[in-house]
Amino acid sequence: MTIPPHHKVVEAPPVDRPPLPAGTLNGEVAVVTGGGSGMGLAMASAFVQAGAKVAIFGRTQEKADQGAEKLRAMGGQVLAVGADVRDPAKIADVFDRAEAELGPVTILANNAGGNYPVLAEGMSAGQWRSITRIAIDGTFFCSTEFARRRIAAGGRGAIVNNSAQYIWTGFPGDAHSAAAKAAIATMSATQAQDWKQHRIRVNCVAAGFFPHAHSVNGQNADQDVRLGAMLPIARVGRMHEFGWISAFLCSPFAAGITGETLVIDAADRLRRTLTSPDFIPPREREVIWGDM
Repeated sequence: MTIPPHHKVVEAPPVDRPPLPAGTLNGEVAVVTGGGSGMGLAMASAFVQAGAKVAIFGRTQEKADQGAEKLRAMGGQVLAVGADVRDPAKIADVFDRAEAELGPVTILANNAGGNYPVLAEGMSAGQWRSITRIAIDGTFFCSTEFARRRIAAGGRGAIVNNSAQYIWTGFPGDAHSAAAKAAIATMSATQAQDWKQHRIRVNCVAAGFFPHAHSVNGQNADQDVRLGAMLPIARVGRMHEFGWISAFLCSPFAAGITGETLVIDAADRLRRTLTSPDFIPPREREVIWGDM
């Protein structure tokens, strides 16, 4: 793997050097949606590193079990459940199971989602709903179930949501996902106001490029270098960085932070320059999202 000579890359500490002191989240129970793989698993891993017990929703039981196996290998106490975040009744069942097996749920990480490129004029109603229902409905249903339980228990809790850096700019072929991720950010700010008197904090992480095995661009060393060369920080994000930021926002060290969207995108939003490559309309590209 060759780093462009004009780039001085600053790497994050390795995954075995977490930034939060050991035991920071002792006694906490976190529910992570989409926690069986990818960014959700990175969140769940960071919670385990900080001492929390974790319940993960997976798209299927098999997916949840795969993630749980990795978390248990880290020493985590984990519950794995295959459940659909679009179904409020299933969500309530998962919270019931988590509280029966692990204790009162005090942290919620909304990560469940999906994405694929479709030009807006060719997007079917089913394609629109396949992304927006998981991201918007799922985040809302899980958050309100969590909040109702915390309010009934006397308050205190933290929610962190997975948004995206393109909520301010849009992205070609991404009308469904950009709309959903923007809705998550504004929903978070509103819920932070609704629930502040109950000491429930709600924040977002707007993530840039975090390649992993299940992302569209995958995880490939040469590809990571090509993507990183486009970014001011000169590298893509590392999955454990995303997990650590999420865990920090749910920790006592972020007690004064709520209603915020924290951008972690390797300064991708700063890439505008006076001269750029010629613009190719998305419908004329071989790959809608561009070559990666």
